[in-house]
Amino acid sequence: MSQRAVIYARTSTVDQHTENQVYDLEQLARQRGLEIIKVYRDQVSGTRARRPGLDQLLSDARQGKFDVVLVWACDRLARSGAHFLQVLDELGHLNIEFISYREQLDTTGPLGRAVVVIISAIAELERSLIVERVRAGLRRAKLEGRRLGRPPLLVDREAVRRDRQQGLSISQLAKQHGIAETSVRRLLRQPESTPPKTLIPPPPQVIDNAPRLSAV
Repeated sequence: MSQRAVIYARTSTVDQHTENQVYDLEQLARQRGLEIIKVYRDQVSGTRARRPGLDQLLSDARQGKFDVVLVWACDRLARSGAHFLQVLDELGHLNIEFISYREQLDTTGPLGRAVVVIISAIAELERSLIVERVRAGLRRAKLEGRRLGRPPLLVDREAVRRDRQQGLSISQLAKQHGIAETSVRRLLRQPESTPPKTLIPPPPQVIDNAPRLSAV
């Protein structure tokens, strides 16, 4: 009995067509004795997170509706290297094989599986390097006595309370005093004994590679 296969085809714009991708993949399926049971299509940019066709493919995969996924190229399937590995990992856990026409990547054989392992190892190394660069930047900033991110904002709590008593809404108060709505609510909840001038720390910021100082 032949394996059940599906095709995933994607183009970046509605002016492009998926027929050429589907034609090549149907030829490949015939050569391998695979039975094409469905074609999933998307016409969205590669960076878009929402893809109805891919979402439906993964949903059907979880229900065990097919055994093999065929794509014309790896970049047709995923929006990034990390997303590609995430999709491959899910397909692997579901015992679904993956074949890419252009790269000739085939997880049905040992070589294809080895390539996926190598790609995963490189991605993990890249993530580790990024984390280490961030930590090194934080350490250097601390040693140099630098403040990370924007300095705290000085807000007149009494002025905020007076404006609130005059009927201004939370959003109006936030806009008038140049602070976030959550900061307004926090100020209004503070006890009367709090000093009139209140420092509101900025939201935490992630530093990539080197520390950055941002002015208000």
